[in-house]
Amino acid sequence: MEQHNYPKKRIPSWFILVVILMGLWWLADRGERPKYNKEAVPRVVDARGDLAEDEKNTISVFEEISPSVVYITSIEVRRSIFSLNVYEIPQGTGSGFVWDKEGRIVTNYHVVGDASRVEVTLGDDTVYKGIMVGAAPDKDIAVLQISAPSEALTPIPLGDSESLLVGQKVFAIGNPFGLDHTITSGIVSALEREITAVTGRTIQGVIQTDAAINPGNSGGPLLDSAGRLIGVNTAIYSPSGGSAGIGFAVPVNVVNKVVPELIRHGRVIHPGIGVTLASERIAGRLDIQGLLVIKVQPGSSAHKAGLRETRQVRGKVILGDIILAVNEVPVESYDELRNELDRYRIGDEVTLIILRGDEHIKVKVRLEEVG
Repeated sequence: MEQHNYPKKRIPSWFILVVILMGLWWLADRGERPKYNKEAVPRVVDARGDLAEDEKNTISVFEEISPSVVYITSIEVRRSIFSLNVYEIPQGTGSGFVWDKEGRIVTNYHVVGDASRVEVTLGDDTVYKGIMVGAAPDKDIAVLQISAPSEALTPIPLGDSESLLVGQKVFAIGNPFGLDHTITSGIVSALEREITAVTGRTIQGVIQTDAAINPGNSGGPLLDSAGRLIGVNTAIYSPSGGSAGIGFAVPVNVVNKVVPELIRHGRVIHPGIGVTLASERIAGRLDIQGLLVIKVQPGSSAHKAGLRETRQVRGKVILGDIILAVNEVPVESYDELRNELDRYRIGDEVTLIILRGDEHIKVKVRLEEVG
């Protein structure tokens, strides 16, 4: 019988290597498998101990002030271009707070200024129609009226913004999106800041804080550690576009001056002197540093004090008085003059420093009501 010698088949070395590696992986993986224990039970909770004093204070402030904070929805009326039907859509949301037992609510003007209708939701989730009592757009403050019973209203306690110190602790409470009240904490980062209102005028003396101001917290209260109102949260500066940035609040001393006027008159009665001033463009063209008086209203306090208006004599324009300062505080624009006069009340007497020709003169003027 004939024998044939066939070549033996060799197992490829790569196959052997793969088998070895898989075996090693299987052995290693056995040690990493989960260990189950049918006798496992919940662990004993460690006793926490008492809360820290600052934690107790934060909780106390939140519980005391939350009932005073409201949720505000501004609603816009639109007409369908297809059916011509009128319908309402939410335009924006914000926060506010109860001012008094008569149902007056304070918030930001920019929250409700363009609304066709406003709804105010109290802490107990009851919703009321908000009626505009008055607004001070230059200060970004508005007052609404709701018909809630007095027992459902908790007015917020007032503090003093003049005594604030940089570094002291503050809280911001709001009701963003109407979900529930929120509280954030921080410090007074700076005082006497300036921001621009929706009217373009400067709001002076603004409080700067690093407490996170959520987007729906506009119009809500900024509080000191005693739970007193020290400002109304009005703006956020955040490079990221989020709420973690620099917050600004209109100081309570301004609010406490403006709100009673809105309740009495529906508008802010500004103190003035009864003059018409040249625009900054005209003053710049004439290279004037100060406020050029164009017209003095007959019978006004400025007229009684002897201020001179710009006039034309024989075809030649004779410039009127140029206002340089109020009570030694320099003023170079209408905005600065208005803000400085707003520090006083109607009937107060101020001393103007004016430039008349080449002579500096001091003139005493009693402030009067202007529009």
